[in-house]
Amino acid sequence: MTEQKVAVVTGASSGIGAATARRLAAEGFDVVLTARRTDRVEALAKEIAERGGSARAVTLDVTDRAAVDAFAAAVGRVDVLVNNAGGAIGAETVEQGDPADWRAMYEVNVLGVLHVTQALLPALRATGDGTVLVLSSTAALAAYEGGGGYVAAKHAAHTIAATLRLELCGEPIRVIEIAPGMVKSEGFAVTRFRGDEEKAAAVYAGVAEPLTSEDIADTVAWAVTRPSHVNIDLLVVRPRAQAANHKVHRA
Repeated sequence: MTEQKVAVVTGASSGIGAATARRLAAEGFDVVLTARRTDRVEALAKEIAERGGSARAVTLDVTDRAAVDAFAAAVGRVDVLVNNAGGAIGAETVEQGDPADWRAMYEVNVLGVLHVTQALLPALRATGDGTVLVLSSTAALAAYEGGGGYVAAKHAAHTIAATLRLELCGEPIRVIEIAPGMVKSEGFAVTRFRGDEEKAAAVYAGVAEPLTSEDIADTVAWAVTRPSHVNIDLLVVRPRAQAANHKVHRA
């Protein structure tokens, strides 16, 4: 009997992370849901179980290396790691940006990916067929005004994925990067604009169909379930209305 594959999803309490957890459970994975909000991941694990899926909830702050190491020591088998935890804070110019905001974004978007990936690589290697997936952003590939801190952090996450792929070449571990464009996901824009719902809504104003969290979850599931010899190095996903970070059709 084949042992059930295990997928760890960081930032699984909402948005893309939660949608990805649901989708991977539907694909047959035992999903380990990690996030800081205990109530949210426990509720999601219960929901997945009620639908016939397999899920475990673990409270985890990816910026806390000691906690990440303890998690890695306890989790057991890991076949897929989805580095989803991240986020943007503020939309100030580089000149006006708060270094504390930049530091916070770097901690979660960059060091969070580093902590969890380093800690879980032995488990991923042990399966003989592991996958590390980094959810970056189109901000990882092109700059835009008001996005300096987030752009810098996501460029760094992109570089982690690219470098790790080179370093692991020849080992049985794939390194995938998915870079979403405009996604209307739960809480992302609200957090960026420090709770200002009006500014958050303006990001999507006039855009007929921005991407949803489920769209990205579908892409993640497709990428990690390709045959073992197939590596999706970098997949950029945008809504049809968005041709580039700075080019969006609004009705």
